[in-house]
Amino acid sequence: MASLRNLKIKTSTCKRLVKELTSYEKEVEREAAKTADMKDKGADPYDLKQQENVLAESRMMVPDCRKRLEAAAEDLKGTLVELEETDEKEGPEFEEARNIIADVEKLFESSEV
Repeated sequence: MASLRNLKIKTSTCKRLVKELTSYEKEVEREAAKTADMKDKGADPYDLKQQENVLAESRMMVPDCRKRLEAAAEDLKGTLVELEETDEKEGPEFEEARNIIADVEKLFESSEV
């Protein structure tokens, strides 16, 4: 049985994962720029290899985070539908959950294009 508390928790989880995904994407950009800069400056091959490993690790985190966000968003949608079926449809928690779901869908649409 879904509750308002569960809805709040799942909404917060989605919010956190959106922030996390954005952070990882920025980190990949930052590390890619740093790697390119090191290549341009002719950095030590060992340092360059280490930086490439850091970049590869950052890139691996993006798909993992996306997968977790997709799962959390689906879970939130299910909880929202379940609560709406019990005639609980209004309140700030519901509005916030709907906004987060819309934000997540927008995020996925913009990254697929």
